[in-house]
Amino acid sequence: MKKIVIILLCCTFLSACSGNPGSEQMDYDKTKKMIVDILKTDEGKKAIQEILTDTQMKQKLIMDQAVVTDTIEKTLVSEKGNEFWKKSFKDPEFAKTFATGMKKQNEELLKKLMKDPEYQGMMIDILKDPEYQKEMQDLLKSKDFRKHIQSTIEDTLESPLFKAKIQETLLKAAKEMEGNQGSQKQGQNGSGGGTQGGGGGQGT
Repeated sequence: MKKIVIILLCCTFLSACSGNPGSEQMDYDKTKKMIVDILKTDEGKKAIQEILTDTQMKQKLIMDQAVVTDTIEKTLVSEKGNEFWKKSFKDPEFAKTFATGMKKQNEELLKKLMKDPEYQGMMIDILKDPEYQKEMQDLLKSKDFRKHIQSTIEDTLESPLFKAKIQETLLKAAKEMEGNQGSQKQGQNGSGGGTQGGGGGQGT
């Protein structure tokens, strides 16, 4: 299974970057589907884990790291490489799988960046930039943005979770009002009783 996964991964990229336009789409779709199906299985996941933990594979990766890095960089910036990634990310299933796989890493990276003084300074400089501020103002004034905000608000108001939260808040506020009114009535009754008692003493 481990060898099959490696071969399929290689075939996917090679077929995507091949120069034969007639068979490119068919090969890409078939190979991609095959890889996705395999990676979803327990055997496929186990094979990937075995590949990454294999001692010989680790040594090989370390030895060839410079070559691999150079090859990947050249491939990624090549015209065929760009076309491959553009086509891949247009596929909703691939984009979803990629985003899901990178979610944790992206969150951790963002947290680290937010704590980085250099990154913070860069973000502040961007926010202070007059050109950026003008672009933001133009965006906020645009019809498309207002339409998006309106749609977002409507969706939020229709959300069952939002409705439940509002209902909970209103019930809590009503109970607090009832409690305050009860306290005021008790205070008034106590004050009235004290006044009556004082009046009776004077009559005597």
